[in-house]
Amino acid sequence: MPHRVAVLALPQVIPFDLGIPARVLNEALGPDGQRLYEVTTCSIGGTPVTTNAGFRIETDHDETALNSADTVVVATQEPSARLLSSGEPDPETTAALALIRPGTRIVSTCTSAFILAATGLLDGLPATTHWSLADDLARLFPQVEVRPDVLFVDAGRVLTSAGAAAGIDLFLHIVRKDHGTRVANHAARSCVVAPWRDGGQAQFIQRPTPAISSVGTGPTRQWALRHLDRPLTIADLARHASMSKRTFSRHFVAETGVTPVQWLIAQRVDRARTLLETTDMPVERIAAEAGFGSSTLLRQHLNGTLGVTPQAYRRTFRGLQSVPS
Repeated sequence: MPHRVAVLALPQVIPFDLGIPARVLNEALGPDGQRLYEVTTCSIGGTPVTTNAGFRIETDHDETALNSADTVVVATQEPSARLLSSGEPDPETTAALALIRPGTRIVSTCTSAFILAATGLLDGLPATTHWSLADDLARLFPQVEVRPDVLFVDAGRVLTSAGAAAGIDLFLHIVRKDHGTRVANHAARSCVVAPWRDGGQAQFIQRPTPAISSVGTGPTRQWALRHLDRPLTIADLARHASMSKRTFSRHFVAETGVTPVQWLIAQRVDRARTLLETTDMPVERIAAEAGFGSSTLLRQHLNGTLGVTPQAYRRTFRGLQSVPS
């Protein structure tokens, strides 16, 4: 018997994400070419579901399909204002999820982690969601260990993915876990996607640069940003601020929440990311421009922060054009 998968479509479902489970799992084939998964899409009451794309989707099944499934997937939807403000799901959704049999594998894609968290299914577990809402998930559900930097989290019975295309990574992982690398690689090739992506969603997070104050250590931070290519030390920063190293460090942490060294590394990584995305500079020169001194140090810090090498980051954000290494 194929593994039965029920995908629950809720109001304001995102069509792209809704189609990922069937698109990936239907390409997982056994030795004789038979499908290893049977994917069913359902809605509460079997009624048409509104999407966030201006059209409705009709399903052939209602929520009772959840009761016979081996794996239940809650597809991505735009979280309701009620859920984001109070952490409370719609009562109909709670009742539908109550139909899931004990021991059933449960999967959420992107923002549906909020649904699982609100119904207690993520209590005490690690989980992820779209990076732009990770702070909200952690705030509303402190009992959940939110991991904002990864593409997906496998917590055993419950699995969660980050935003949009990260669902593809998660379902390929599920196929790999259930049936091995060969079957997963075949499914990836059929979907024309990479069987595995380096790094996590940290490389896709866009953090706005906070305004720098003109008082305290602010002017020194502005000065440091103009001289990141130099081998700056805490002594250099403190001298510019006309403070002792100890006093400067104390004020710096109070104003920024991080140490001067942590702040410098973060700014150097951001400078390197910008240069990798927007220039054809060799990696060695980028390392110098960002103040790392060598491509080895740049590689260590970029890999430690984003989980990818400079070359992999550049390929991701500049495509397949030929650029110096």
